[in-house]
Amino acid sequence: MNLLHGDCLEILKTLDAGSQDLVVTSPPYNLGINYNSFKDTSPRKEYLKWCRSWVAEVRRVLADDGSFFLNVGAAPANPLMPHQLILELADGEEPLFILQNTFHWVKSISIETRSGERISAGHFKPINSKRFVNDCHEYVFHLTKNGEVPLDRRAAGVPYQDKSNIARWGHTGGADLRCRGNTWFIPYDTIMSRDKERPHPATFPIALVEQCVKLHGKGSATRLLDPFLGIGTSAIAAHRQRITAFTGIELDELYLRTARERLAEEVARFAGELPLG
Repeated sequence: MNLLHGDCLEILKTLDAGSQDLVVTSPPYNLGINYNSFKDTSPRKEYLKWCRSWVAEVRRVLADDGSFFLNVGAAPANPLMPHQLILELADGEEPLFILQNTFHWVKSISIETRSGERISAGHFKPINSKRFVNDCHEYVFHLTKNGEVPLDRRAAGVPYQDKSNIARWGHTGGADLRCRGNTWFIPYDTIMSRDKERPHPATFPIALVEQCVKLHGKGSATRLLDPFLGIGTSAIAAHRQRITAFTGIELDELYLRTARERLAEEVARFAGELPLG
């Protein structure tokens, strides 16, 4: 695994064209998040121009049959940002990518079962407002060069709720596994100390990256890239999916050091040198 320190725009330029199969990343959202070494408050046009610059490099290094999963969140008072960003990247006269799928990463949800039981699961950041409701989801945009990249839908699938559908629908092939669809409920792991366990203001769960790896369908042979590594979530996901061809880029030295420490702990735990949990 290759964990690199520096500006992703500059380091991406050093990577070979077509050298990556899969890119999964979550850039700064430009919503005033308090990062350690990055000012997250650029004027909107300037931010979109910057995104277009690094995404152009992502397109260059991505294989023709590659997938780019872009996680972007919003703020209740600033809901247009994800939509403006995807329009900048995948619409207009010179689109960089085609938007092939849009996934909704649900962090917290409340449902009522068929028996009438109400269940609430997941984690969210509550807001105190008379205008807005709590924001419990983010977007994961699936971008490709041609809009025709095949996916292994059932590799990232779920068992059927109604087992009679297995025999009723011929496309199942008798397997109790269906496409999960574009709504992913993936909660954060519960932590005891944010400063020690998640010293970064905007992370995504390991399982979210693993879901993208499974869906893309190349398994351990995947060449995976994360231009905004943060504290190493995607590197840990790569290790759990037996991916060795992983490249992560991080601007902040503290975050990168934490990423290397977390990955070393993950490798040691896998080797049986540390206890699980």
